[in-house]
Amino acid sequence: MTHLSTDFRVAVNRLSRTLRAQKADSTMSDAVFSALARLHREGPLSLADLSRHEGVTPPSMTKTVAALVELGLATKADHGDDRRKVLIATTPAGADFVLETRRRRDDWLTPRLAVLTPAERRVLTEATDIMRRLAQP
Repeated sequence: MTHLSTDFRVAVNRLSRTLRAQKADSTMSDAVFSALARLHREGPLSLADLSRHEGVTPPSMTKTVAALVELGLATKADHGDDRRKVLIATTPAGADFVLETRRRRDDWLTPRLAVLTPAERRVLTEATDIMRRLAQP
């Protein structure tokens, strides 16, 4: 089982690293892109909620949000219920950035999947479901 664990971990890490490199701007850190993608997927979030979802401290997320705002990819607006809170949301440029990154990643991966046999694609489909379960906390 240890051999499978090691081989699987190495393969997942290599694939993940290669896919992460397919961003619309390779200078953006993975943490900053992850926060932007979450905002795009889930809609506006408070700093506390975004920090919790991303598994980082609020001070760390404050720096991430500042970078996104400075790049014009996110905005901060008053939270309707509590003036001490702000809601962070993607801008149209931020949404375009996420969509372009997804397109680049799909453009990298799709031709590689296309050369697999139908049986290999079925195995990969099953493995994808298993990987989702493994990733659950």
